[in-house]
Amino acid sequence: MMTRQKSCSTKRRRFGSIRRLPSGRYQASYLTHSGHRQTAPETFDRKGDADQWLILVESQMLRREWLDPALGKALFSDYGDQWITEHKISARTREEYRSIWRHHIDPFLGPINLAELSPAVIRTWRTTLLSAGRSEDRTAKAYRLVRAICTTAVDDGRITRNPCRIKGAGEHRTPERPTATITQVFDLADAMPPRFHALILSAAFTGLRWGELAGLRRCDLDLDTATLHVRRRLAQLSRGGLRPGPPKSTAGIRTIALPSFLVATLDNHIAAYSGPPPDGLIFCGQRGGMLRRGNFGRATNWPTTIIKTGLPAGFHFHDLRHTGNHLAATAGASTRELMHRMGHGTMRAALIYQHATTERDRRIATQIATLVDRERHHHGRQGPIIGRDEQNAGVHDALDT
Repeated sequence: MMTRQKSCSTKRRRFGSIRRLPSGRYQASYLTHSGHRQTAPETFDRKGDADQWLILVESQMLRREWLDPALGKALFSDYGDQWITEHKISARTREEYRSIWRHHIDPFLGPINLAELSPAVIRTWRTTLLSAGRSEDRTAKAYRLVRAICTTAVDDGRITRNPCRIKGAGEHRTPERPTATITQVFDLADAMPPRFHALILSAAFTGLRWGELAGLRRCDLDLDTATLHVRRRLAQLSRGGLRPGPPKSTAGIRTIALPSFLVATLDNHIAAYSGPPPDGLIFCGQRGGMLRRGNFGRATNWPTTIIKTGLPAGFHFHDLRHTGNHLAATAGASTRELMHRMGHGTMRAALIYQHATTERDRRIATQIATLVDRERHHHGRQGPIIGRDEQNAGVHDALDT
């Protein structure tokens, strides 16, 4: 006689599992995509609460919003250091990032897990920096670096949202740098040792950066077409090392037209001071080697020389680039043309030079007056309604509003 066995069915959960602990509380867990069993960060009084937690996790997985909690446990110190090492940046920029990281970020945020970084934590860190006497400029740079690292952490699936959400924290408006007049530029060039005469004029009338000028080679200059090809730059590291490399961005690779007077100056300079063709350096140090900022400053006695030529005591070599960009804007360059000449991929820097100047404003007023006279003459109306002086004054009043 056959005995009919009683079938026993056990209800199994579709996602995750719940078990009752000896304490009487309930623990929920589930398998991650990698096969690792992940438990809830806390236990629950009721089984229904544990069930609701698993439903929430499952819905996050279905919407692809779920993050592996294990990835968020990485220390910001380790993740940030790896980011700086692996990110595609120039050697000089990497050196700058490491300095900012070492002094302003790692001591404060380094011991915190990525998942624990929150807007409140970032606000406290930023306030601490400013209270400790860090400059607004340095604090803004540190904030931008943290924000960039956290953006990558979001892309890597380590955090759900970038905690750097303080409006304007990454911006800092530095005082406007001084510019030299054309006369001051030539006076400064004449006051330099002869081998640096063309360097000063080139900096002011091409708008190239120091590193771009230092990296120029004879093959980059075409005197017949009066053009200069910017293909590389020479980066000087904090310990004095020099490292050739590409410009700061792809927009930095550009061809610049030269004013005619600069062509003749460079022709004479190359014959006297540049390295041998075809790829010798155009601008060399006193011993024919690569240009170094420190050696240049000592050879030119820069602080004393700029004062003798009527420039302010804080005038830097980089202000010659600022001068060149200002001249280009005054000459009528559009924003896109300024971006090309400056080697920038965004409009932000170029727009700085697009403010109205007294000379440009007078040209605008004159052109408006000419258009008005031409139009009235075309329609047979003799003479302006008001006098020329009064007309121009009225135009300026309209522009001021």
